[in-house]
Amino acid sequence: MKYKAAIFDLDGTLVDSLEDLSDSVNAMLAAYGFPQYGLEEYRYFFGNGARKLMERCLPKEKAGEVAFVEEALESYNHCYEERMLGKTRPYDGILPLLEALQKRGVLLAICTNKQQFAADAIAEKMFPAGMFREVVGDQKGMPRKPDPAKVLRIAGTFGVHPEEVAYLGDTSVDMETARNAGFLPVGVTWGFRPRGELVESGAKILIDHPMELLEKVAFV
Repeated sequence: MKYKAAIFDLDGTLVDSLEDLSDSVNAMLAAYGFPQYGLEEYRYFFGNGARKLMERCLPKEKAGEVAFVEEALESYNHCYEERMLGKTRPYDGILPLLEALQKRGVLLAICTNKQQFAADAIAEKMFPAGMFREVVGDQKGMPRKPDPAKVLRIAGTFGVHPEEVAYLGDTSVDMETARNAGFLPVGVTWGFRPRGELVESGAKILIDHPMELLEKVAFV
């Protein structure tokens, strides 16, 4: 099988954003006088969208209050908007990989559970214009990954069949998304979660460096 499209998760896959994300959550928590967390703990907080992040990081008695979660989410979004381009950078080897895929005519897109405003800003700042045909973040009315609706919509826009798409990510959410969509699940080991999680959640291919993708997966 030769794959015609590659869809990427963003945080932990294309860009190392852990510090900016963590700093932003901690800034929000500090403003309320709540306990803060370290980088290693945050590796397991991200991946299911900002609302779920609030439920995981807030004290239990507050995480169950819908109105307070909304307030905290708004505060977090403000904190993150101020910090999201501070320390975040593409992982080594990502740009050469994307350029190589683009030269082959592979259709490229991003699908993330990150807020749409942040996904757009990071994609615009970190990557050449036009490199990604679609940048799809958390959108009102659309379910979050691992529901496959958004990635299948991208495939439909591209005019490709699910079996012609490779989906790359660093968490179980990403591998489940790929499996649910009928895509090739490719786990990247440089991201937020350990290798074992990717294997257990159904990764068919594992890569330890971006350019390994071209060795292990055949593209048009």
